Formats: sequence, structure tokens, C-alpha cells
Amino acid sequence: MHNTLSPQSMENITRAQTKDGAAGPYHLALEGVLVMCIVWLFTAKKKPSKNMRLTPKEEEELLREWEPEPLVPHPPRPDHPALHPRTVYGKPGKYVDIGTGTPLLNLATHSYLALGDRPEVVEGALTCLHQYGVGSCGPRGFYGTTQVHLELEEQLAAFFGTEAAVLYAYGFSTSASAIPAYAKNGDIIFADEMINFALQRGLQASRSKIVYFRHNDLDHLKELLEEQEKADKKDPRRANATRKFLVVEGIYFNTGQLCDLPGLVALRRRYKLRLFLDESVSFGTLGSRCRGVTDHYGVPLKEVDLLMGTLEGAGGCAGGFCVGTDFVVEHQRLSGLGYCFSASLPPMLAAASMKVVDVLEKEGGYLVETLQDRCRQTHKALTAALPPSVELVGDPISPIKHLRLAPPCPEDPDQGEETLRQVVEQAQEEGVALTVASYIRSQERHPPPPSIRLALNLQLTDQDISTLTGAICRAVEKVLG
Repeated sequence: MHNTLSPQSMENITRAQTKDGAAGPYHLALEGVLVMCIVWLFTAKKKPSKNMRLTPKEEEELLREWEPEPLVPHPPRPDHPALHPRTVYGKPGKYVDIGTGTPLLNLATHSYLALGDRPEVVEGALTCLHQYGVGSCGPRGFYGTTQVHLELEEQLAAFFGTEAAVLYAYGFSTSASAIPAYAKNGDIIFADEMINFALQRGLQASRSKIVYFRHNDLDHLKELLEEQEKADKKDPRRANATRKFLVVEGIYFNTGQLCDLPGLVALRRRYKLRLFLDESVSFGTLGSRCRGVTDHYGVPLKEVDLLMGTLEGAGGCAGGFCVGTDFVVEHQRLSGLGYCFSASLPPMLAAASMKVVDVLEKEGGYLVETLQDRCRQTHKALTAALPPSVELVGDPISPIKHLRLAPPCPEDPDQGEETLRQVVEQAQEEGVALTVASYIRSQERHPPPPSIRLALNLQLTDQDISTLTGAICRAVEKVLG
């Protein structure tokens, strides 16, 4: 029995076959992609397998071509100054002996108040030495804490009028450890472009977004903050989770200039920033009570979220500290790497620092006034006497000042440093010890121009100021003409 289809059924089947066999646009696109993939597979350059074995001849050729990178960069020349540091004989003070036969008037070390020579400071260190020995030999959390450390922290907190203080063994590690203890990945830090190298290391370790503003330019800082405010409005959710910090120095180590703390505090309030202030140079050199730039401007310490400082400048000892609320300080005891893992400050230096703070509490006003008077006199004398080939940079009351080559300066920083080094050597022959400021330019975010850094102290007399001014001017004229 045969099945027969009607003419209508045959027409429907033919239409269905024609519809299924027709290629639509998506079908054609898919076929095109597949064809391209096949062509790429046949024509693409194949990478050598990681397991591919080289012949002995090929291995020898690769070994002959390989040139290993040096473990450390080679010095530019064998007589580079870093390879031949000056050796100090005896205790540096107003004069320093480097073996030239005659002590030199010292403008190179940073003992601004000359407290390291005070009899009570020396006696305090010696007394502690007999009780605790030379070093602590352990971090603070691992049998490195002595009663002297705790007493110094209490004394520093009382000196600044804060709830607590935390002590570090080394000034550099203070800011480099304190900043990353709070600022983390995802936060934003606004920082002056001339902050010192220790602060830069702290910013780098925080892994935060770093935004630099021009040195002491609050207008530029305000522009950057306004731009950030506009960006925050576009993404409020992210803005609420992002913390913002402001990092500055009281007196900038790289320029000798004071920060505009009242203006910074105003911006801090307006844009809700956390202010971190480094008082490493300004501690003991500014303010009627030696408390730094906050004391100098009369700004309440509560306006500063974290205050950092060092005892290696005006303190004449070693170590660093941070002061603030109990909550802020205790967090550093758990998260400050320099506190947790470095051997603590030798107890005898902590005892000496306690005597230093005693002196500052009793004689602070007189010491600061005397130091600033010497700084003003030196600034005025140098400004009037220096030839046009060099310029003096720094605030008149700052104990740190910089001598720089006047524009046009050499394009190569090494050439500028070499010229200034010759000035230093000539000044040494004139009886004055100077030093060229050192920078790791490959790692500095904004390397300062080459300079001679002057570190003044309150022991300078009118005759000393006249001597150093004449010596520097004669050295500049001999080198630069």
C-alpha cells in the first residue's frame, strides 16, 4: 500500500526545507567567527613550550649572552664622597674635629640647642647606663620595654598636653611606621611635594593614593581638594569608604621653611581631612614653650590628628615619638612596624631624653628665643653678603637653611652637587664645617635642587656669625668667581 501526498502537502514540505536551509545573519556571523579562529590557530606564532629542552650548544650561547644586573649600582667614580666620609674625633658641639689639626666651626650637625653637652643630660645617661647597661636588645613587646621608656612616654605626653605618647628607637622609622599604621590601600593622602624622605617612605608603605601639592602652596592644595570633592559627588558610596589625610612638616627639612599651619587647619576642617604633622625640626625650636609649630601659631593640638617628632635634633639624643589620644597611640603599639619589630631605644638614651625634656620645661622660652635670634642674625648677614651666584633659602627663624646655586642652574644635578662640594671644601680650609645635602634622587618623589644645608645652633656668637659669613662668601667666590 503506497502513501501518496497531496500537492498542498508537498508544497508545505518544500517551503519548510527552503526556510531551514536559508542562512540568517546570526548564522553567517557565527560561521565567520569560527573561520577566523581556525585561520588564527594555523597562522599564529606558537610560543615555545616551558618544558622545551635546549641543546647544550644553545645553552652555552645563552650563557655567553647573559649579563647579570649588579646587586648595587656602581659609584660614579672611586673618589665619590659617600665612599670617603669624614671622621669625627671627639664630641661634636659648637666645634667639630675631623682630624685637620684645627677644630672647625660646626654648621653641619643638627644639635640646635646644644643640649647633648648639658651636664645633667650626660649624668642622666651615665646613671641609667650603670642600671640597665648599653642596649635593650629587644623590641618593645619582647622584653625591650624598661621603666625608663614608660616614664619618658608619660613625660612627653604631659609636655605636649596629650593623653599618651609612643616612643620609637629611630627618628626615621617614626614617620615611616606611623603613617602606614593608619593610611591603607584605598585611602587618599595629600602631601607637600617637599616632605622629607622618611615621610615619603611612610606614604609609599601605606599603598594609598598619593596626591602632591606644590610646596607651601595652599591655593594649589585647595584646587586639588575641590577636584576630589567633585569626584566624590559622582561616586558617594566610594567616597564614604575613602579616608583622606594631609601630611606636612612644621619646618621642612628640605627647604627650611615653615608651613602655614592655620591655613592648613582651615582646609582640614572644610574638607574633613586627618592632619599628620611632622615636628622633627620644629620640636624644641619654635614656640614659647618649645612645643613646635602648633605652639608657634597658637593652634590647639586637638586640630592635629597625629603629631610626630624626633629627639635627634633639638633633643640632642636619639629616637622618635608620636603623641595623641590613647586610642591613636595604642593602635601604633599594635601596628607600627618600627615599634613592633625594631629593638627599642637604648635605656640610657631614653634617660638622657628625660633630662632634655626637663630642661625644655624649665628654660624652653629662653632657649627658643636665643636660637631664633641667632638664626635671624645669620640669615640677615648671609643675605646681605652672598654674591649673586648663590641664594639663601629658608625662613629667617629656622635653624635649617639652604645655599643653592642661583639660576640658571646646571641641568645635571650631579654637576651642581660637585660645584657645591668644592664650596664645602674651600669653607673647610677657612675653618667652617659645612655639608652638601644628600638625596637619593632615583627614589625621591620631587628631588630638591642641590644645596648646602646649614644647621645653626644657639651657641653661635656675633663673632662666629661674622666668621661663618666671611668664610662662606670667600669659598663661593673662589669656586664660582
